[in-house]
Amino acid sequence: MSLSDDKVRKRLRGVAVGLLTPFDDELEVEYEKIAENARTIYGEGIQTFLSTANISEYHSLTHDERVQIAETNVDALPSDACILAGVGGNTVEARQLIREYDDVGVDAMMIMPPDHTYVHEQGLLRYYRKLSSATETPLVPYVRGFNPSVEFLQDISRMDGIIGIKYALEDPVKLGAVVDAEDDDTVWVDGLAEPFSVSYWNEGIEGFSAGVSNFRPEVGLELFDALSSGDWEYARQLRNICLPYQNFRGETGQNNALPGAISVPAVKKGLDLAGLNGGLVREPIVPLSVEEERRAEDLYQQLDDDIERLIG
Repeated sequence: MSLSDDKVRKRLRGVAVGLLTPFDDELEVEYEKIAENARTIYGEGIQTFLSTANISEYHSLTHDERVQIAETNVDALPSDACILAGVGGNTVEARQLIREYDDVGVDAMMIMPPDHTYVHEQGLLRYYRKLSSATETPLVPYVRGFNPSVEFLQDISRMDGIIGIKYALEDPVKLGAVVDAEDDDTVWVDGLAEPFSVSYWNEGIEGFSAGVSNFRPEVGLELFDALSSGDWEYARQLRNICLPYQNFRGETGQNNALPGAISVPAVKKGLDLAGLNGGLVREPIVPLSVEEERRAEDLYQQLDDDIERLIG
């Protein structure tokens, strides 16, 4: 049985870890390795999971793979875990995906950022309403890659069926303005991971998605506790040890001008180094180069040393 809306809100007020998609040498999904990752990370204290998310390579997955991955995670995790499954694309197919996610028992739908070239705020509101009407399962829109108005953010935060918003804009002023004016029942989640958690906490976020905490969840859990208790100095120290690896994720990689191109393979390398299952990536993402792999190993070792120093 899926969690109630109130329990989903409670889980959003924490650390949300993305469940990446390991691919084998033929670029087929390795479902058992997804389940192994989910069980291990849950055992380390994480209770909120993003399935078929951006970091899961959502846009490289087929419809059936998305459903099967979501079902794999539901089956792998205890009933008190909260699983958000990614939904995007055109309205008809998105509503069908929602119905199939409902059949496997996910707890919430994370509505992916629009991938259209041209987008209108009123059209997006209509899109969210049509997706919400297809289910009683709550929605969490993912705001990234476009620059909406404060009024638009207020409108979606007050919409029936929406209980949280994953905010991934590098604009704390806009965040503060909308959180100050919106309904208290909506949970605002920092979608830019640990680097923005300290500043965004002061603007009203109540949880954050994982960066390095995808493969070292103790960092995110410790950071969340520090933020919750108002231990700002310790929170900044924890945030700072995440920055070298997170900055590495934001790089373009070799023979490329697009930012963040190595973000997913860098996290997958982190999973491998942590004893979890990273696996290969599908196009249009490319694997890390040999040099980038060495850098990831060095940065992981630095992170490991800093965790030992700060957390023990």
